[in-house]
Parts: sequence; structure tokens; C-alpha cells
Amino acid sequence: MYEGPTRQSIREGVAGFESFLTGCWRLDVGACVGIQFADQKQEFNKRPTKIGRRSLSRSISQSSTDSYGSAASYTDSSDDETSPRDKQQKNSKGNGDFCIKNIKQADFGRREIEIAEQEMPALMALRKRAQGEKPLAGAKVVGCTHITAQTAVLMETLSALGAQCRWAACNIYSTQNEVAAALAEGGFSVFAWKGESEDDFWWCIDRCVNLEGWQPNMILDDGGDLTHWIYKKYPNMFKKIKGIVEESVTGVHRLYQLSKAGKLCVPAMNVNDSVGKGCCAALKAMGSIVYVTEIDPICALQACMDGFRLVKLNEVIRQVDIVITCTGNKNVVVREYLDRMKNGCIVCNMGHSNTEIDVASLRTPELTWERVRSQVDHVIWPDGKRIVLLAEVIYYHHHHRHINTRLSMTALPQSTALALIELYNAPEGRYKQDVYLLPKKMDEYVASLHLPTFDAHLTELSDEQAKYLGLNKNGPFKPNYYR
Repeated sequence: MYEGPTRQSIREGVAGFESFLTGCWRLDVGACVGIQFADQKQEFNKRPTKIGRRSLSRSISQSSTDSYGSAASYTDSSDDETSPRDKQQKNSKGNGDFCIKNIKQADFGRREIEIAEQEMPALMALRKRAQGEKPLAGAKVVGCTHITAQTAVLMETLSALGAQCRWAACNIYSTQNEVAAALAEGGFSVFAWKGESEDDFWWCIDRCVNLEGWQPNMILDDGGDLTHWIYKKYPNMFKKIKGIVEESVTGVHRLYQLSKAGKLCVPAMNVNDSVGKGCCAALKAMGSIVYVTEIDPICALQACMDGFRLVKLNEVIRQVDIVITCTGNKNVVVREYLDRMKNGCIVCNMGHSNTEIDVASLRTPELTWERVRSQVDHVIWPDGKRIVLLAEVIYYHHHHRHINTRLSMTALPQSTALALIELYNAPEGRYKQDVYLLPKKMDEYVASLHLPTFDAHLTELSDEQAKYLGLNKNGPFKPNYYR
């Protein structure tokens, strides 16, 4: 009988679990994944911890006032206690238009970026093909995304295509400090560090946007916070902004809300809907028993046809070993469910914000918090039961995105770059003040750039076949609504 991953492998830094967090069921409809292991007999041992200094947590913007969490976060006690905002830093060329943790980490960050370039052949191919044409010449892109090695490759690609970039982090935990240092050393205006407070977060966004003599004309957002900030503080900027590209389900929902209310000032491109069902498939491939919860009957049927058992969370909450939320919604895992979880259950969030799991309800006197290591906490009940929270359930997927598979981490930056090019160069009138999907032709182009990675070979239609199907031999091959 296959026993699956053991509790011991989970206890050892949760390394076995991290390695297969490669995607999600469907971020756009609201899935919660439960995983059950066969080995359920070993006790979950107590481990000593060291608790470092705390910083305020941050989720999405004030436009969703209930999205702020009261839970605190931690950074290692060995970290430099001086806030980057209090430091005077300059790169080797004397430029100080950035705010990061430590510019001395630039060489290490550069190596991280070079490794990411090798893992992102599609984006590098686009850079090579288009940098001579400079399709983003004159573009001034203000970005708010996760600042990782993969993002750095995207930023440097946009620069190679002619854009000027200013960047902040969309999440207080996900910044790779060494990568931010490498970008700053390379001349990029980056304002981000791991472990920002809520005040730091908004300060960094404002520093990106509010610069005398610099007016952004494109927005690249992940979660909608940057867009929200400009609407709130600098609405006149939208007179010169050509478009918004949004990477997350949360941000896309907020754009649709603005559009429905007639408040969306510029065209917006949704590049989130290329996200697939990688998490469930990867977990299943590792031998786990995977349960899926769904609200959408079509996606529910897809899950069933893919061999997953569709359940309500309260039906299995006592049995599962891992709970993963990936909905972008709120109150998916409430205190009642947390109380009913088994000893040693691992809990993490792959949606955008920290609204999915009620962590705030765990900040009570009767429960004890122990820090196991950076971004891994034990929450202990009076009877000794404990659960494991990863990254305080605030966007674990991107907090650890550097461990994810090549394809899942490169398709989105590729689509993002093409969306920016499309919106920036679109003739007036092509796009209204609404939210659009990436044109199907571009989706197919993104896919074609990834195929050589798999040594995959496309079949080409003959003229007769193309005429019979009523298609152009070079595509697009599916209608624009097909995903």
C-alpha cells in the first residue's frame, strides 16, 4: 500500500510540501484544496522556536476595508533593525532613486536573475525578437508586483523593449531582497523589501508614483493596490495612462467592479486567466488524496472528470492533513474549521490576500503561537493540538514562487509583457474603458514560445485543411472566449 509523504518530511521544514506547490485549481472561481496522507499515526512533535521582531501585516487596499488582518508577521532576529527608509543608499553609479534592504546583496541577486533567465526561455525569446523594434519606446510603466528573480527578468525585458520602469512590491513578504538589490544596482527605481510594515507598503507605492517630472502612462498591477492608490491620491494621472495590466484574480475582480460602476477610466487587460489547475494535479501526482471544493458547476464537473472528489470543506475538515485556499474570496476557512482541524494540519493560502483564512481569530489568549522558522508558525490549542501556518497564510504561492516549476512561473510574465505592448501600441478606439482578455492570437504566441522547452512540434494545416475549417493557417485557432 502506498503510504504517501510522511509527517516527518512535513516537520522537516515543510520542504516536501513546498516542492509541489505549483499552481491552483482555478483562482477565478474559488477553490479550496484538501490533502489527506495515509500516514496519520505519528505524533506531531513540539519544536523550539525563536521569535524575532514583528511588523504589521498587510493585505489588499482600503477599498476592501475588511481585508486588513490584525495578525502580525515576523522577520528573523538577525536582520538589520534599521528601516530601509532611514538609510541613505546609492548604487555604484551614484544613483539613489530606490529604497531596498541592502545594496551590497546585488551580486547575489544578479546570479538569481541569471538563473531565472535560463528558466524563462519564452520571455528571453521575446526580448531577443523585439528589442530591435523597441515596441515600448516612450512607455513609462509603474509596477506593483511580487519582486522576485522572475519579475526582474520581466522588468529587464520591458526595459530592453524601450520602457522606463518604477516598481514596488504588492506583498510585504514576497520580495527577494537580493533581487531588489540587483535591480537597484542595475539602475531600476525599486522600492521594496521583505517584511515591510503596512505603512512602508503604501509609502513605497507612493514613491513609485509621485515623482516630480515623471508621469506613468502604463500600470502593471498585481492585486489592484497600485491602481487603487492612483485612483485615491492622483486621479488626474489617468488622463495620460493608456492602460492597466492586472495579474491577479483579486485585482481583476476589482477592475470588473470599477467597470460595472462606470468608474474605470482606461482600458484594462486581464492576464490572470491563463492560470491552470497545477496545484491539484501536482499533489495528485505526488500520491496525495486530493479533495476539491467549488462554487462553479462547470469547474466542479471538470474536477470530477479529472478524478478529484468534490466535497464541502466541513465534510472533510477533520480528516485532511493540508488545507490550501486559492479563491481570492473571504471567510473560506473560519475559526470553526480551524478548531476542528486535526493535530498537525498544515494551512496555507494561494489566493491574493489574507481574507480567505480567519487568522485574526487565532490571536487570542488561549492559543499559543510558536515560530518554527521564517514564515512557519505553530498555533497550539489548550489541549495540545497544533496547526501549522505557512507565511501566515498570506499568499504562500508567491512568497515561495522561486521553488515553483518553470512553466507556471514564466507564462504569466510573457503574457504580461505582450499585454503591455498591445495596450500601449493600440490605436485610439480599439479598446474602450473596460476589462479585456489577452487577444487569442497573443495567447497562442505565448504558448508557441514555450513549446521548444518540451521539444514539442506543432502540426501545420494544409491550405485545404485551413479552408475546410475556415481558419488562417497561422491562427488564431480558437475563438477569443475559449480558455
